[in-house]
Amino acid sequence: QVQVAESGGGFVKAGGSLRLSCVASGSRFTIIKTTWYRQAPGKQREEVAGIQSNGGTNVLASVQGRFAISRDDAKNAVDLQMNSLKPEDAGVYYCRAFGVSQATSRTFDVWGQGTRVTVSS
Repeated sequence: QVQVAESGGGFVKAGGSLRLSCVASGSRFTIIKTTWYRQAPGKQREEVAGIQSNGGTNVLASVQGRFAISRDDAKNAVDLQMNSLKPEDAGVYYCRAFGVSQATSRTFDVWGQGTRVTVSS
């Protein structure tokens, strides 16, 4: 069974930076796409950035130029570098991984527990 776990959240002042990491674990799997989402209190969860197995990426317009997503295949990790953070970037950030289990040939779609980002003004 594939699982993902996020890390790297914390407290930062506006203008600061954080780097979130999403690590996938399990046996014999291939990740097709990893996506970062965030959810602020009282708001719907929104997609922030995603990266596909072919290297293609997408980034939410409001964070373009400030956030960057990257992948380290050796570590089964996808990082989200967040710079010039704003109070409106605060929330719980979730990682989602979609892929295929080589053991069962079935697809999987798993979410992590989230990591909280707090940005003070």
